[in-house]
Amino acid sequence: MTSPYQFAHDAFAARLRESFDHLAPGEESGEVVRVAGRVMLLRTQGRLAFATLRDSSGEVQLFCLEATTEDYGAFTRLHLGDWVGAVGEVVRTKRGELSVKVAAWAVLAEARRSFGEKWAGITDVELRYRHREADLWANETTRASLRRRSDVVRALREHCWAQGFVEVETPILNAVPTGAAARPFVTFHNALDSEFFLRIAPELWLKRLVVGGFERVFELGRVFRNEGVSPRHNPEFTMLELYAAYWDYTDMMRFTEELVAGAVTAVLGTTEVEYQGRAVSFATPWARRPMADLVSEALGAEISVRTPRAALAERLGERGVEVADSWGAGRCVLELFEHLCEAGLWGPTFVTDYPVEVSPLARRHRHDPELTERFEAFVTGRELANGFSELNDPVEQRARFEDQARLAAAGEDETMAIDEDYIASLEWGLPPTAGLGVGVDRLAMIVADAANIREVIAFPTLKPRRDR
Repeated sequence: MTSPYQFAHDAFAARLRESFDHLAPGEESGEVVRVAGRVMLLRTQGRLAFATLRDSSGEVQLFCLEATTEDYGAFTRLHLGDWVGAVGEVVRTKRGELSVKVAAWAVLAEARRSFGEKWAGITDVELRYRHREADLWANETTRASLRRRSDVVRALREHCWAQGFVEVETPILNAVPTGAAARPFVTFHNALDSEFFLRIAPELWLKRLVVGGFERVFELGRVFRNEGVSPRHNPEFTMLELYAAYWDYTDMMRFTEELVAGAVTAVLGTTEVEYQGRAVSFATPWARRPMADLVSEALGAEISVRTPRAALAERLGERGVEVADSWGAGRCVLELFEHLCEAGLWGPTFVTDYPVEVSPLARRHRHDPELTERFEAFVTGRELANGFSELNDPVEQRARFEDQARLAAAGEDETMAIDEDYIASLEWGLPPTAGLGVGVDRLAMIVADAANIREVIAFPTLKPRRDR
């Protein structure tokens, strides 16, 4: 069978339900529409046939009569999942079901694979993620999750626009793998005869735009990190990253809570959310807690970056954490925080004042040179956002990069490379600036009440099949 090249579709199911809600049982509207979608259910009652047609907005019934529907017999032999276009009058049946009384119809595409018995849904996880196109039709929750993700992205973008941020695009192919401490994906550019890396963050490019005069700038796009896959991690994910000249990290914390709370409200209509059976409130202001205070509370003893490294390493050893020789006291404090505190931060919390050792792009704290003006926002036991007052001194930035190079030489996998072009840009002058990165997928997980990040990514990264 040859399917038509086009179908002049002019009506969606949801709009039909809104526009013709007033029809009484047995009433005809006199209005002819053209609908299209998949056949989800088909039943025949002698000279009558009924089909449930689903489009992107919802479902509507197709009502067919042997006496008035073209090629009635072929209609009754449709397969579940076939794409169909139908032309007919909008009516409400005597049993009260809003329907399109089909006069003419056409098969737009055949479904040659089954979507599951009576559309009960696909439960095979491998099939769901590898063939999302089938999952979307078989599982309503998948469609709802991806729609909510789309709503989150729109809300984030609109908030940034409203606050005067300019949206830009920066390179995905990078000659230097920098902008965050992570292991990159490596590729090769044949024409330039050079190795390139998929970007792990757009940070340094965006700050160069601030140097160039874009005082508020953001990018919403994909980043790539050659790391493991888990319910919270996918090797390619979506990041909202933005920079504002003349702000510091306290300004950025206020912006962050307003941005996220605003996005949650825009999608769900409230800041009060239930995630995996537990309540979480995004109402502002959010809690602010220095990292050392949280770790001290968890240990029942005061610690800081000035605590002897040996004492911190002993604490980590008691918890089965192997301490590398390259770790200083700052890295040990961070590891203690991650093992003792992070999972318990359910309500939105800004963890502030990170050690310099683990914050190579952040400016030193104005009151304590061993710390930085950096925060991470945690909610439901996971990191959602990272921000700081930006380091804008090219001499110190070079020194920080060189520290990272020494860590790499000592065997650390996740370090930053020295980016000479970025250092040069700082020499032209970066004004006081604050930056922010928000994990869009993780925010979408909370809004969609999804336990696994793959549920809110249309096509998550999977191991290639070897049988093809």
